[in-house]
Amino acid sequence: MLKDLAAIGAEAGALLKARKQTIAVVDGSTGGLISAGLLAMPGASAFFLGGSVIYSMKGRRIALGHEPGSLRGFTSATEPYALEQARLIRARHGADWGIAETGASGGSAHPLGVASGTSAIGLVGPDGIEASVLVSNESNDRLANMQLFTQAALVLLRDTLAR
Repeated sequence: MLKDLAAIGAEAGALLKARKQTIAVVDGSTGGLISAGLLAMPGASAFFLGGSVIYSMKGRRIALGHEPGSLRGFTSATEPYALEQARLIRARHGADWGIAETGASGGSAHPLGVASGTSAIGLVGPDGIEASVLVSNESNDRLANMQLFTQAALVLLRDTLAR
């Protein structure tokens, strides 16, 4: 599992290094696997500035540094919300890129009613570059969903950087 994710992360990391650019990460239902996929590459400190796993409103405020209530208009596990989180983590770390994942990996009910197997990923970069993807498979297999969501995030990052 981690070997597969690390291979995609290494491709993205090599592109970031070649561009001399940095990234910050917000993992949600991926539980840190996006960060792990990028950090598995030796020399990741050249591009990885930091990341957080957000699992509560308080944790989100601490990690993203946003004003209380400023995200009230967003819905969890949607592309606009993931993009806003990516903007915030990018600004918080002063990174060239920010990537965020928000979703429901399954195994238990999401507190806001998001269907298991649903994830939104947002990517924000320099020069106004933004990309996002929604993953939905209706599966309740927590570990498989965590891997699927992480793979989607790392592929989105790699493919966007490769353009």
